[in-house]
Amino acid sequence: MRPVSDERRKLGFLLSTGPEHPNLDTVTRLSDTALRKGHDVYLYLIDEGTRCLDTPQVAQLPKRGAKLFVCAFGAQKMGVPIDSRATFCGLVVLSDIVSGCDRFLAFN
Repeated sequence: MRPVSDERRKLGFLLSTGPEHPNLDTVTRLSDTALRKGHDVYLYLIDEGTRCLDTPQVAQLPKRGAKLFVCAFGAQKMGVPIDSRATFCGLVVLSDIVSGCDRFLAFN
């Protein structure tokens, strides 16, 4: 594990809980703080978390510079339309995010 410093970091978050769960607020606040500090943020929505794509908290993150990914299979299961709001992909992309980030946190 690399030491934490003031340099630009890559932070990854996985959110698997729905919009009614407090994890949404935690993930979006952490993402917001990291973006304000100039870090790169990668957010991957999976399972129930794919429904968070429609929330204002998540919708504003790409506008601020976050990279937003959604599990295509999970979106299909949850009835979330696949469109240009995010990159819809599979678990290989999630694996790349995990291995490419300085820190990765999963919220289940």
